[in-house]
Amino acid sequence: MFGKDIGIDLGTANVLIYIRGKGIVLDEPSVVAIDQNTGQVLAVGEEARRMVGRTPGNIVALRPLRDGVIADFEVTETMLKHFLNKIGVKGFFIRPRILICAPTNITSVEKKAIKEAAERSGGREVFLEEEPKVAAVGAGLDIFQPGGNMVIDIGGGTTDVAVLSMGDIVTASSIKVAGDKLDMAVAQYIKRKYKLLIGERTAEQIKIQIGTAFPGARDQTMEIRGRDLVSGLPQTVTIRSEEVREAMDEMIREIVMAAKSVLERTPPELSADIIDKGVVLTGGGALLHGLDQLLSTELKLPVMVAEDPMSCVARGAGLMLENLDRLSKQSKKKFG
Repeated sequence: MFGKDIGIDLGTANVLIYIRGKGIVLDEPSVVAIDQNTGQVLAVGEEARRMVGRTPGNIVALRPLRDGVIADFEVTETMLKHFLNKIGVKGFFIRPRILICAPTNITSVEKKAIKEAAERSGGREVFLEEEPKVAAVGAGLDIFQPGGNMVIDIGGGTTDVAVLSMGDIVTASSIKVAGDKLDMAVAQYIKRKYKLLIGERTAEQIKIQIGTAFPGARDQTMEIRGRDLVSGLPQTVTIRSEEVREAMDEMIREIVMAAKSVLERTPPELSADIIDKGVVLTGGGALLHGLDQLLSTELKLPVMVAEDPMSCVARGAGLMLENLDRLSKQSKKKFG
């Protein structure tokens, strides 16, 4: 008996699953909590994320995906199995066809690892598609016409920049600078300037609540708590938006440079289309305050944030599921 067709946005920070005919049915963090003494999986997804930085020594909350690729194969497989069981798309006789998204510049070994993890988690047939292409479809861009469309997809582990035309990628760049690196930059800045240790969840909250990418675009303050490096005791400091921008500036510059390098390699006819249509931002990183403003200033192009940018890849996967039989032939040629 055949199962349903499902699309998976296997992200470094979150996993989103789309079931054909139903829409997005799951959106949970890519985190697995494991007891190191027994090897037992204690929690997956949101429940495991709440444990990050708050567990005894024998319990570790792992993120099995790093920089958009699988860092821990077994844990990724466990996580995928848990999610597929949770949404009830597989059983003893039911195996779904899976469309899964990957960054543009991953190696053939990394592609194989993603396919194998999905197959061993219960997929009957697994297709891989490039993330920026799927994100563009999910953002509502008509990439199948002979005209240039540019998308910048900023996830947790990677930023993918691509110019698309006629249903495929013309020029692209993928860098391992995205949400996670921005959080790390904030944490490092606070450690350096205030001698205060904070966790990754606190750093992410600072970025979301008062962070900005554009100078002077936000003027807010936030009280943060952490451990004082000198005394070892809990300590509270107040941080301003401009400091958060300063902390993230170097990383954001890398995203700008990646976008510029893609534009420099774009054929002139397609460049003309992009001037008219602008650039679309997708992924969770697109929600960073002032980023669209900064990119528009640097690239001298209109820049828009897609509607619900975090779910663009999952929605795009869902739209592509409608053409899965046609995609099957292309995917087999492309990924073997």
